[in-house]
Amino acid sequence: MNGLRASRSFIFFKLRRILIFIRGKYNMNHQNIPFQTIDWAAVPKEEHTGETGSAFWQTLQFQGLRIRIVEYSKGYSADHWCSKGHIVHCLEGEFISELQDGKKFSLTKGMTYVVSDELSAHRSISKTRVKLMIIDGDFLKLRTE
Repeated sequence: MNGLRASRSFIFFKLRRILIFIRGKYNMNHQNIPFQTIDWAAVPKEEHTGETGSAFWQTLQFQGLRIRIVEYSKGYSADHWCSKGHIVHCLEGEFISELQDGKKFSLTKGMTYVVSDELSAHRSISKTRVKLMIIDGDFLKLRTE
């Protein structure tokens, strides 16, 4: 159990470093978020049905920032192409992120992908149950300058 806790701590440390880097690099105007812990067991799950299967979202919304734990059921296939930017980290299982141009990427536990808004329309497909942490927000908006 301590190894799992250490692994999760390392993941959250890395994600926090990414967010700090992005915030500093792009000088976002945002509302500060005070230190807080998140008990995901207390965050309600909302079901979103896919073309097949379901996705269950647990969502925390801040100004310009959304943090989610998302679980895909066995056999899940998204019912739409998403053009939003995300940081997606696979906590458990394996899934395919398919791009609209036909490219497919397999992500397994411990892997992450990052994309800005409007750059690569994508959708998720899973053969087995998958658990993800997904972070998105204003810092991923497409910059044209």
